[in-house]
Amino acid sequence: MTAALDTLLEKIHTRSAVVGIIGLGYVGLPLAIHFGRQGFRVIGFDIDRNKIDCLGRGSSYIKHIPIAPMQDLIAGGRLLPTCEEERLADADCLVICVPTPLTEELEPDLTYLLSTTEMIARIIRPGQLVVLESTTYPGTTEEMLQPRLEAGGLQVGEDIYLAFSPEREDPGNKKFDAGNIPKVVGGVTSDCLEVAKNLYECITSTVPVSSTRAAELTKLLENTYRSVNIALVNEMKILAHRMGIDLFEVINAAATKPFGFSPFFPGPGLGGHCIPIDPFYLSWKARDFGVETRFIHLAGEVNRAMPDYVISRTIEALAARGKQLRACRVLLLGIAYKKDIDDDRESPAYVIMQKFLELGATVSYNDPLIPRLHQTREFDFNQESVELTPTTLSEADAVVIVTDHSCYDYPLIVEQAQLVVDSRNATAEVREGRDNVVLA
Repeated sequence: MTAALDTLLEKIHTRSAVVGIIGLGYVGLPLAIHFGRQGFRVIGFDIDRNKIDCLGRGSSYIKHIPIAPMQDLIAGGRLLPTCEEERLADADCLVICVPTPLTEELEPDLTYLLSTTEMIARIIRPGQLVVLESTTYPGTTEEMLQPRLEAGGLQVGEDIYLAFSPEREDPGNKKFDAGNIPKVVGGVTSDCLEVAKNLYECITSTVPVSSTRAAELTKLLENTYRSVNIALVNEMKILAHRMGIDLFEVINAAATKPFGFSPFFPGPGLGGHCIPIDPFYLSWKARDFGVETRFIHLAGEVNRAMPDYVISRTIEALAARGKQLRACRVLLLGIAYKKDIDDDRESPAYVIMQKFLELGATVSYNDPLIPRLHQTREFDFNQESVELTPTTLSEADAVVIVTDHSCYDYPLIVEQAQLVVDSRNATAEVREGRDNVVLA
């Protein structure tokens, strides 16, 4: 064990190490709070000036993350939000939490990650730990980050330390967060692993693995597993509708088996920054090894087809009532990709809205957590959430439940709407007015 390693480990154990979090989004912001609560001084870096200003004003830009802990940390000097990259030179441990999206061709887009790595390379010094948390394909840490960080003469494993520990954040989950979800950790060298493991054990338990590649593949397996199983139940949903069987009843019955079955539930399509994206990182890298991941691609096809299924069920239900979609008003309930959060990344609601508009419908939406739609990489609807009243419900020819927020009054929705197209089984407990409900 070198003197530099001893020094860094001592700093971590005594909480005198400074932790730099790069990217203050759904992953980085909770992580900054947890390290700050454990006594570390945290530098929170983001290129988005609006986020830094928001924290400076004492407000949170992510609704499910309360501002109080951040205010306490900022006031106590434990959290410094900044847009100034030179501040990161003071950090002993740098944690990268930046987006890793897909291109239009469903290939990895590492633009944010590479620009972040180049920024770190400009300020890196001996004795620092760099950990990548952003989801990516196996080999990224050693193939993309390591040579860039070593370009100035510092050697990973001797002068600096490099590891990968995949984020496992589940926005809005009230039971599990960064403080009690075990962290998988893989290092480029054994010393790299030792430092990263000790850092994360200050906030939660760790699961050391043999390499950064193993850690990278672990995250992709976790989300590919979910993607494939969601595709299975989405396909089963279509069959169950044709057969006149309640698939949710079937899933809940199957879940009583104490072994060999884990329940997954169908929906209008995949959303969020993980499940719709991560499997394609794996399939893209698999081609380098001459492997065609047919199962992953098939699951992706099924899941991407779900918005079309919601549309078709709506068209069928309207036709049964003597209406044509192009002359109808459609009200979407929910834009967030899942209930009770304000995260709209990759939400199927956008695809559904776009397709309804292309087919000639007049479309509005309500989401109490997303008051206005902002431009995304693919969509720019420039709409504001309409007030959800008996009038707005009754005036719509079809009310389509895309996100099953807990705050919605589903008995009222079913009572007032002419037609409810329910893609989440949100109306399962509603007994009155079932003739107006179509499952999708």
